[in-house]
Amino acid sequence: MDSFKIITNTTADLPMQYIKEHQLGLIYFNYIMDGVSYGRDKGLDWKEFYRLMREEGMMPTTSQVNPEQYKEYFTEFLNENRNLLYLSFSSGLSGSCSNAMLAAEELMEEREDCRIVVIDSKCASMGEGLFVHKALQKKAQGSSLEETAGYLQELIPHLTHVFTVDDLNHLYRGGRVSKTAAIVGTIAGIKPILHVDDEGHLIPISKIRGRKKSLMKLVDYMEEKTNGCIEKNDIIFISHGDALEDAYLVKEEIERRFGIHDFMINHIGPTI
Repeated sequence: MDSFKIITNTTADLPMQYIKEHQLGLIYFNYIMDGVSYGRDKGLDWKEFYRLMREEGMMPTTSQVNPEQYKEYFTEFLNENRNLLYLSFSSGLSGSCSNAMLAAEELMEEREDCRIVVIDSKCASMGEGLFVHKALQKKAQGSSLEETAGYLQELIPHLTHVFTVDDLNHLYRGGRVSKTAAIVGTIAGIKPILHVDDEGHLIPISKIRGRKKSLMKLVDYMEEKTNGCIEKNDIIFISHGDALEDAYLVKEEIERRFGIHDFMINHIGPTI
C-alpha cells in the first residue's frame, strides 16, 4: 500500500479531536470579525462567535486561501509524506479550489518526488466532513492514493446535503433571498429548505412554515432522496448553528424512521 496523507479544511466542520485522531492535515480558512482576523494562529471560541452575532450584531467576512498559502501548507505536509490527497471545499461556493489546484501543479513541477491530488468535493460543512470520513475509510481498507481518489470522484454525486435556517437575514446577506422575501418570510414564520446541488451550489428547494416542521422536512427529504433504503450500519453527519436541541430532534427522527444509530453531530464553524 502506498502511503499518503489526507488533507481537509476548517470548512468541513469536523471536531478537532477527530482530526487529531485520524492525523488529518488541516488547512485553515480565515475569517474576520469586528476587524480582527482569525485562523490558524488566532482562534475564537465558537460559542463566543455565535454570541457576537446574536447579541452584538457583528457580521463575519471570509477570504479565500490564495495559491501561495496553499503552497506553504502543502510544503509543510510534504515534510511528513510525499503523497497528498487534498479534499477541497466546494468550487461552487469558493474560488479556493482552483487556487489549490494551481499550487499543487506548481509544487509538482518544482519537486518531482511528490504527488498531490486535489479533489473538488462539491461539498460544504459536515457534508464535506462526511466526504473526508469516507476517504479515511477507503484508505483504512488498504486502497492506494489513486484508488481512493477514483472512489471519491464516483461518490461526489451520491452525497446529499439538506438544511434549513431559522433566520432569513443571513440568507439575504449572502444573496440567497431578496430583502422583501426575508422580511415577509420572517413575519410569516417561513423557513426555507435548501440543498447543495451537483455543482456544489446552495439552492432553495422548498418553504415550510414553522421551525419544527422545517426540521422534520429535512428527514422527509432524506427519505425521498434515498427511497427509504439506507444501510443500518451507515453514518449520518448532522451540523447545527448553535442549535444542539434541534440537531438532536432531527437525530431522533432519523433513528425512529430508519433504525440508524451511528451519528456525528458538531457545530457549524465560523467560516461556513
